[in-house]
Amino acid sequence: MLEVVGSIPSQVIPKTTNSFLAWCSALRGFWSSITYKQMRKIYFCGSIRAGRQDVELYGRIIEQLQAYGIVLTEHVANKEIELSEVNLDDKFIHDRDIEWLENCDAVVAEVTQPSLGVGYEIGRAVAMKKRLLCLFRPASGKKLSAMIGGAYDSQSFIVKHYAELDVPQILQEFFSY
Repeated sequence: MLEVVGSIPSQVIPKTTNSFLAWCSALRGFWSSITYKQMRKIYFCGSIRAGRQDVELYGRIIEQLQAYGIVLTEHVANKEIELSEVNLDDKFIHDRDIEWLENCDAVVAEVTQPSLGVGYEIGRAVAMKKRLLCLFRPASGKKLSAMIGGAYDSQSFIVKHYAELDVPQILQEFFSY
């Protein structure tokens, strides 16, 4: 028969002060990692009006980002985004996206397809002191903007040249801060 203290079986409760403190510390660490991962808000940037060549790639990146938190901008991977946002005016889209940007914990931007909107979002994210990861695929044959490449600081503004197979490792490193 199990002896119960409150609703916790007594065999689960440590018997000494030191083991109790270690148990509490481990439990706190476990719950904080679960809670933070579930609550982390990620803002993903990708070209919408400047070209949709990478929309399927955006979807695969967003799918991987979901392991690290809630992606506020999943719509970037919607192939029919221009149809789904046809009734939204530019002011509404701007204000909605800036609110999401203000409320996010981290920004991940796929910057291979040049986009004024993505550049604007990156600039605003920097001004808001958001942690930022820019992903660029050199195999595309395009050149990375000097304004992105030159902003790299290894702490809050990370730029990675990548192939798609590298994404899981890059995200793991970025989100292990």
